[in-house]
Amino acid sequence: MSTNSLFNPINLRNHQLINRFVLAPMTRRSATSEGIATSEMADYYHSFAKGGFGVIITEGTYTDDRFSQADLNQPGLVNETQVEAWATIVNRVHQFDSLIICQLMHGGALSQCREQTIAPSAVLPKGVRNTEDGGLIGPFPLPKEMSSEDFSEVLNGYVQSARLAYEAGFDGVELHAANGYLFDQFITPHTNLRTDRYGGNMYNRLRFLMEVFQGIKEVVPEEFIVGIRLSESKVNDLTYRWPGGSATAIELFDILKEINADYLHIAAEGGNWARECLYEDGLSSSGLAKKITGVPIISNGGLHDISIAEALLSNQEADLISIGRAAIANPDFPQRVAAGNSTVPFFKELIKPSLTLSHTRTVLEKFK
Repeated sequence: MSTNSLFNPINLRNHQLINRFVLAPMTRRSATSEGIATSEMADYYHSFAKGGFGVIITEGTYTDDRFSQADLNQPGLVNETQVEAWATIVNRVHQFDSLIICQLMHGGALSQCREQTIAPSAVLPKGVRNTEDGGLIGPFPLPKEMSSEDFSEVLNGYVQSARLAYEAGFDGVELHAANGYLFDQFITPHTNLRTDRYGGNMYNRLRFLMEVFQGIKEVVPEEFIVGIRLSESKVNDLTYRWPGGSATAIELFDILKEINADYLHIAAEGGNWARECLYEDGLSSSGLAKKITGVPIISNGGLHDISIAEALLSNQEADLISIGRAAIANPDFPQRVAAGNSTVPFFKELIKPSLTLSHTRTVLEKFK
């Protein structure tokens, strides 16, 4: 099988990538209790750079000390100690020809670890919270509707974390507006019941995301990448789809083209691109995003299947391919593909993106 398209050069801003492979952001829950990245995390990200991934996107990283943290042992980027720890990881990744992008994340109503949360509206989230091993720990708390002070705090947190990401040496940041977290809670009609300028029509529901994006762009250098991750499904609602299908996607991307993001990352939380990104009329969310916005598109969702990945590139439905679970089992996935070598099979029910690094190693050892 020809894999030339996956190794064609492409630029993100003024950065030339070595290939089209992106490590998908995956929750690892392996930082210290103070949100400091560890040497174990450094080894983890280093392995993907050594294995040939053109871009590495980190796990979701919290942006303030009050409400943004979604998980225990989640890394943060809010103080100099955290910056220094991330800088070590960045330096190890930059030993190779990989870019590393920090995903900035606010959990909003979907915090696994906080009893007081904020959200666009005081709407109880669907589903229940989960512990590391999948055990249930009860319903999510009812969030507080965000006040004007909360909006300012969240925006300032994102802007400051982007500054710190640049200080740590990251090549860019990704705003996590997918999977049911804070920005996605604004986009989703049933979690955003606001009647002010942040609720109601699609433009209003995207407004805060665009304000944060623009706030970051005002304080980072021109070459610093700022991308956005979007999805329809959510960690607490895997069957959710945008109402209106492709018509909703067209409306959303037509608005987002206004900010000219450096890339859009269209994710399939359930791990199946065709099921989660393809509409009944044959159009796809990633294809529409590329056509309407004109910015580079990263597609995600079971795209370790090289035939599907290549088809998305050749059909102009994606520019880059992000891989999650298969990369855990194959940190050298791009090198294996380039050499025509087989990849190590992975077990979806066991190698979960939310397992800690130590738990993941234990699982993998069982199947060697």
